Amino acid sequence: MRFFPYDQPYENQREAMDRIHNSLHRGQNVLFEGACGTGKTLSSLVPALEIAREQDKTVVITTNVHQQMRQFVAEARAITREESIRAVVFKGKSSMCHIDVGYEECQALRDNTRAVVDAERDRDQLERRQRELLAESQDGDGSAADARSAVMDELEDIEERLEDLEDQNVCDYYRNNLTQDTDDFFGWLFEDVRTPDDIYDYAEQQQFCGYELLKEGIEGVDLVVCNYHHLLDSTIREQFFRWLGRDPDDVIAVFDEAHNVEDAAREHATRTCSERTFDSALDELADTDDPRSEDAANVLSAFHRALVETYEDSFGFGDRESITENWSDVPIANEDRKDDLTLEFLQRYSGSGIDDDLEAAMKLGQELDEQYEEAYREGETATRTECQTLQAAGFVSAWMAEGSAEGLYPVVSVTRDAGTDEIYGRAELYSCLPRQVTGQLFDEIYATVLMSATIQPFEVTGNVLGLEDVVTMAYGLQFPEENRRTFAVETPPLFSSDRDDPAVQEDVTETIHDAVRMTPGNTLAFFPNYGEASRYADRLERRSDRTVYLDEPGESVEDLRKQFVADDGAVLCTSLWGTLAEGVSFDGDDAHTVLVVGVPYPHLDDRAEAVQEAYDTAFDGTDTGWRYAVEIPTVRKTRQALGRVIRSPEEVGVRALLDRRYSRSAKSDLGRYSVNGTFPHEEREELIDIAPDKLKFAMRNFYGGHDEYDGEPPAP
Repeated sequence: MRFFPYDQPYENQREAMDRIHNSLHRGQNVLFEGACGTGKTLSSLVPALEIAREQDKTVVITTNVHQQMRQFVAEARAITREESIRAVVFKGKSSMCHIDVGYEECQALRDNTRAVVDAERDRDQLERRQRELLAESQDGDGSAADARSAVMDELEDIEERLEDLEDQNVCDYYRNNLTQDTDDFFGWLFEDVRTPDDIYDYAEQQQFCGYELLKEGIEGVDLVVCNYHHLLDSTIREQFFRWLGRDPDDVIAVFDEAHNVEDAAREHATRTCSERTFDSALDELADTDDPRSEDAANVLSAFHRALVETYEDSFGFGDRESITENWSDVPIANEDRKDDLTLEFLQRYSGSGIDDDLEAAMKLGQELDEQYEEAYREGETATRTECQTLQAAGFVSAWMAEGSAEGLYPVVSVTRDAGTDEIYGRAELYSCLPRQVTGQLFDEIYATVLMSATIQPFEVTGNVLGLEDVVTMAYGLQFPEENRRTFAVETPPLFSSDRDDPAVQEDVTETIHDAVRMTPGNTLAFFPNYGEASRYADRLERRSDRTVYLDEPGESVEDLRKQFVADDGAVLCTSLWGTLAEGVSFDGDDAHTVLVVGVPYPHLDDRAEAVQEAYDTAFDGTDTGWRYAVEIPTVRKTRQALGRVIRSPEEVGVRALLDRRYSRSAKSDLGRYSVNGTFPHEEREELIDIAPDKLKFAMRNFYGGHDEYDGEPPAP
C-alpha cells in the first residue's frame, strides 16, 4: 500500500491488488477485466511497482488511447506524492524533435555532431598541453621543446579535421547536450512526472535536444509510460530496453485497453510496399552505373508490372471510376495455387534467377543507402535520402519467402491520389495471427498485466495473444444497481438484408424516438456504421424536437463532443466503429442514456475471411474463426459503447441494446446469430428482455424514481 496514493481502495480494489501482486511475484501473466469504477490502473500499477522495487525491475505501462495516457500521468504523479519513484513518459522521436528530421537523418546528425565535439575537445586539450610545454621550454627544459613540436603536429591534424567537419550537417540542440551542463535538466525531470510536451518546452528554452536527454535519463527508472509500439515492434523494443538498461526479464509490462492489443499486433506484423516505391526504386537504378543495377531492375520491374496488371485486371465496368482516396482491396488469394500477384510476377519475370537478382538488388541497395548516409553526413545533401531500391527489394524478398507462411495473407490494394487523380496500388502481406508478434514478447519479459473493461472471454484472449501461465480475474460494475437499467430491446434484427425494409426502419426509429424522449438529458446512439447513423439521424430530425448531432467521418470528433455535452436533451448518432465508442467518457450530465442499435459486425471482406480461416487452422475448430475473429470483437465493441455512460456511483442511466439478437429469448430460433451468450455471465444477468413498445414505460418508471426529472416525466 506504500504505492497507493489515496486514503482507501475501492471495493474489490484491495483484493485485485493482492491477487495481481501474488501473480507477479510468481512471474505469471494476468488477464484483468474491470468495469468502470474498479480502479484498474492502480490495481495493476501498485502491485507491479511493489514487485519492481523488491526485485529491481522496471514497470512499463502502455496504451494506445490518448485519454488513458493522461490518466496514467495523473496516477503516477499522485504516487510520487506518497512514495519516491522515478517515472518518465516516453514518446517517439517524431513528436519531440525540434528540427523535424527523420530517424536516419537524426542518427547521421548525432554522429556528425559527436565527431565535431570530440575533435574540439581534443584540440582544446592539445592547446592546453602545448602552452604548458611552451612554458617549460622557456624555463630551459630542452625535452619540452621536442614534445611541444609533436603536440603542434597533432594540433595541425586536428585543425584539418575540424575544417573538413565544418561542412557536415550537425544538430545545434544535440551539440548543446554534449557541451553544456545538463544536471539541472535531470534534476527538473525527476522532480515530478513530466510529459513529452513538458520536456519539449523545457528543452526548447534551454536549446537542448529533450528526446536524447530523455533517452539518457530513463536508465534504471521505476516506471515508464509509453505507447504500444515501444513493446510490440521488436526493433523498437530492443532499443527501448537498451535505453532502459534492462534485459527483457527485468521488465513488467502493463497493457491498458488490452482488447486493442490483437489489432495493434496484427498491424505491426503487416508489411506493405506501394507502387510508387517501385517507381522510385526503378528511377534510382536507372541513375546508377553499377553493373548490378540491370539485374536489380529486371526483378523489381517484373514485380512492379505484375502489381499494376493484377489490379487492372480486377476492374469491372465502373470499378475504376469508383476508386476513392481510401485503400480498397483487390482479392488475389487462391485456395489451390499461389496468389494472382505471384503468378503474374513469375510469368513476367525473365532472367537468370529471382533469388540471385533479389540478392543483387539488396546488396546494391545497401551500398546506395550507405552512400546517401555519407552524403548527408558530409553536408552534400540537405536531407537524408531513403534508398527505395533497398525497401522494394526487401519487400519482394519477404513476399517470395513468406507469402505462403502460416497466418500471412497476400493482398493488393488500390487508391486514388487526391492531387493528381491518379490510381496506384500496393502489395501487402497481412498478418492474421497476432500471437506471432505478442507470443515472443510475452515469452521474453518477466510478466505482464493485460487489463480492459472488455477482455473476456479470457481463454480466447490468451489463445489469440499466445499467453501462457495465466491468472484471470474479473470485477463488474461496482456502482449501485438501482442507478442503472440495461435492456435488450426486441426490435427486428438489423441484418444487412433487412436494413432497407421500411417497416423495420419505422420500428427502429420509433423505439429510438421513445428512448430519446424518455431520457432527462442527452442520449448517445451507436450504429453499425456511419451510413446507418446518418439514416436514423435524418429520421429522428423529422420526428423529434430534440437536437440531433451526427458524427461523420473526417469531422472533428472533439468539437462535436463539446457541442453535444453542452446541450441538454440532445441525441448524438455515431458509428460504433468510430472514435467515440471507446476511450471517451461522458460523465455526469454529459449523457444519461446510451443506445446500441443493431449488432455492429465488421465488414466481412476477404481479410476478415482470411483471419477466420487462420484461426480455424490454428485453434482446430470449424466455428472458432467466426467466434474469435468476428463475434467476440463485435460484442466487445458493443460493451465498450455501453460503458460510455454511468461513470461514477452517483450517476443514473439507461443502457439499451436495440436488436432482438441481444435478447435471451432469441437464442432458441436465431441460433448462431444470437449474441446473448457471448456476453459475460454477470452482464447477461443484468440484461432485461423487453418489447419495443414497452421500453418507454420502463424508462419513464426508472427515471421517474430518481431525481433526474425536474418535474413530471413525459407521458409515454
